[in-house]
Amino acid sequence: MTDRSRAVCAGLCVLLGACSPVIRVEAPDKPIEINLNVRVEQDVKVQVDRELQKVVGKNPAALP
Repeated sequence: MTDRSRAVCAGLCVLLGACSPVIRVEAPDKPIEINLNVRVEQDVKVQVDRELQKVVGKNPAALP
């Protein structure tokens, strides 16, 4: 190799090295805000059998 080809090769290596991609992971400046508008409604219906009502009426200690 001649001096000129070595210089060209070195110059190409420097240029290609400068073009390497850079990945940066940084936290955002502002906090992440999540707005959830959730409406929860619950209807609970309890139906007691008539016999159970009679047992509880006669002996209130039957239920824990």
